[in-house]
Amino acid sequence: MADGIPTDLTWTRAAPEDAEGPGPWIEIAFGAANDLVYLRETSDPGTVVTTTRTKWDAFTKGVQAGEFDHFAD
Repeated sequence: MADGIPTDLTWTRAAPEDAEGPGPWIEIAFGAANDLVYLRETSDPGTVVTTTRTKWDAFTKGVQAGEFDHFAD
């Protein structure tokens, strides 16, 4: 695992409940002792991207509001 990444994170796979197989899927974990959110891909768990909880909350609100729908076209 990458340096500085807590080893006690609880990773949650962002996939439909009925999804089978290894993915690749995105996994997310929220740091307990800091304000960081950790993201990784199941096929490359050693590469972890971090962001702040404030930025993550703004991103998820933007997704819910449809601000990124043009990327799916």
